[in-house]
Amino acid sequence: MNVPFSWLMDYVDLTCSADEFAHEMTMTGTKAENIIKYGEEINNVVIGKIISIARHPSADKLVICKIDIGGEKAPQIVTGAKNVYEGAMVPVALNGATLAGGLKIKTSKLRGELSEGMLCSIEELGYSVNEYPDAPADGIYILNEEVSPGADARDILKLREDTVEFEITSNRADCNSMLGIAREAAATFKKTFSFPETLPKKETSEDVNELIDVEILNAELCPRYIARIVKNVKIGPSPLWLRQRLITAGLRPINNIVDITNYVMLEVGQPMHAFDIDSISFCGEKRKIIVRNAKKDEKFITLDGAEHVLDETMLVIADSQKAIAVAGVMGGENSKVTENATAVLFESANFNGTNVRLTSKKLNARTDASSRYEKGLDPNLSIVAVNRAVKLVEELGCGETLSGMNDCYPSPKQPHTVKFRPDRINKIIGADIPAEDMYEMLSRVEISVSDDTASVPTFRPDIELEEDIAEEIARFYGYDRVTPTLMSGAPTVGKKNLKQKLEDSIRDIMTASGFYEALTYSFESPKVFDKLNLPKDDPARNSVVISNPLGEDFSVMRATALNGILQALSINYNRRNNEAALYELCKIYKPKALLLTESPDERNVLVMAFYGIGDFFTLKGVIERIFDRVGIKNVEYAPEKSLSYAHPGRCASITKNSVNLGFLCELHPVVAENYKIDARVYIACVNADFIYENADLTKRFEPLPKFPSVTRDVAVIVQNDVTAATIEKTMIKAGGKTLRSARLFDVYKGENIEKGFKSLAYALNFRAADRTLTDEEVLKSIEKILASLEKVGAKLRDH
Repeated sequence: MNVPFSWLMDYVDLTCSADEFAHEMTMTGTKAENIIKYGEEINNVVIGKIISIARHPSADKLVICKIDIGGEKAPQIVTGAKNVYEGAMVPVALNGATLAGGLKIKTSKLRGELSEGMLCSIEELGYSVNEYPDAPADGIYILNEEVSPGADARDILKLREDTVEFEITSNRADCNSMLGIAREAAATFKKTFSFPETLPKKETSEDVNELIDVEILNAELCPRYIARIVKNVKIGPSPLWLRQRLITAGLRPINNIVDITNYVMLEVGQPMHAFDIDSISFCGEKRKIIVRNAKKDEKFITLDGAEHVLDETMLVIADSQKAIAVAGVMGGENSKVTENATAVLFESANFNGTNVRLTSKKLNARTDASSRYEKGLDPNLSIVAVNRAVKLVEELGCGETLSGMNDCYPSPKQPHTVKFRPDRINKIIGADIPAEDMYEMLSRVEISVSDDTASVPTFRPDIELEEDIAEEIARFYGYDRVTPTLMSGAPTVGKKNLKQKLEDSIRDIMTASGFYEALTYSFESPKVFDKLNLPKDDPARNSVVISNPLGEDFSVMRATALNGILQALSINYNRRNNEAALYELCKIYKPKALLLTESPDERNVLVMAFYGIGDFFTLKGVIERIFDRVGIKNVEYAPEKSLSYAHPGRCASITKNSVNLGFLCELHPVVAENYKIDARVYIACVNADFIYENADLTKRFEPLPKFPSVTRDVAVIVQNDVTAATIEKTMIKAGGKTLRSARLFDVYKGENIEKGFKSLAYALNFRAADRTLTDEEVLKSIEKILASLEKVGAKLRDH
């Protein structure tokens, strides 16, 4: 919000500078971000009067002007302007002057004649004919009135202005106006807030209600609509003071009627619109405004000439035959006020902020009006704004106001109340402020107090709780006056919870194993299921669909963690990295049902993948280290053939007590090709939630063994489909308490081994806690082991 300082003075009598004003306003909660000093770069430019004009002796297109600048000496200036004449009052840049854009002026000779400055066009002063309609498109700017020669051009032409730029938060829509800032300034500096006159002194005998009807068909999206009519309109440029205020506030002057609506929007904070009343169709004997939802695929051309296709969610202002404006966004080309307009209808309405925002986004047409409606406006502002507009029409003499207004306001908004307890307020702030002082501070912002209740005006919907009242008092009391105190209460020592500790342990192991952590998107394309070679009826394809996606590539929430990590590997491979190992701790999202009626299951998983640094057993070793670190024992690995993205015969499931914990595999070559990776890729996915819920980080002390261990090597022959895990489990179970471990150290197929069989060699370690084992005891245990192995089809290898 840009606030011209001189304009603000109309409502509050301030004696401070713009810099002091900005500082104090920031201290009371209205943050000033910047101060724009218009006209500051222009200096040594005065108003002069041309007292004589002579032809240039050496140039037909140049003339020599003598200029009265209020001193004894009249400087001589050479110019090529064709619109100069004797007696004209013009802006004169003297020797050493600086113009807009940093242009420096100095005395020089033009075709042999001395020129002691320059006569200025309006562009050279930093403005254009849009802001100064009386300025010629090509020539020197000539003032329409007589002024004292030598006067500072910045003051005469209103070029000098300090404008304070405020950052207005979304909860303070009331401050998005001159009156809102003025109210805050009056409260900050303890000054009187002067509200401008809003009622015209004279109205015609004709009644608006005899000419126009208003009907609201969707009161939820339009709580209030007011129409007032001005006839005998004289379209033309606005006076300089109004144009200048619009310019310094950041808007471009257009004509007096449009400028009035923009001026009121800036002053009151209520957007307005003006319709040429002749463009509104009759409905019976009267014209009629209908506030309705747009029709499906209804086409509409806005004021900027753009054609839009509307839908039923959008609100439009219409007559009995057509739409004439998109509510809260922009008027229509078919109802704009032109130079030929003889009567206009002023609209001042309140629209639902959320609907205006959605409509402006869909139409890609965000305007000053829509940005204000988005924040939520007070419907009681509408009547202030429309009355102020017709008052300005009267002041500018550009029309006659009809009596009355058509005000459709089905459910008037009333002030609301908030509990107010001075003791409680002091406790919240941490101060000792007398109740009388609190009443006075609140009265500055138009909040009245009765007993233990505060009545809050409708323009302050942000005040809902007693804490909000405390904030109002604190900011005017002064945060710098509140004595700092230490926090009370029992302190606690911050620490990581179990889940965070386990995540740290997993990251430590992954980093130690040569992996880098990756972060990938939670949104992805449904096409990833095809890249992963998933069958069309695979339940894994069930995913949560985003209702407003950025695009197809981000249209579903990931149901598998594989795509992100494989995409990252693909980027590394195609950047010619010879090896890459990545992991991610992330969430996947599984819908509980389709259609989605409740939040999906969010499952934590650990996914890891690599190429170029190892093989299947490298990956298995990393997973085993993780389970060992988090204290999860007896994890089993079994062949898995159901995964379509896994290499046949090189995939294993991970289970514990029949609970599936994930898988590890070599990626199917077809899938690797889909990701443009021409290398063997190994990937695993583990249920991290199971780890978090079942981890045991308890440290148990075991004394060093007092007695030596005995090691025996055993080789058995089994069929190819018998897993090493089956043999190991059988050995451990049959070996009893003295068998401490059975470690596979060799797998052999080939000569002297029957086709369809393989040899598995284990190192068995025996130890007793209370004695040294004898050879007989060890032999007896081995015999029990071999007997158990025969039951699963294994026999001792004897050659």
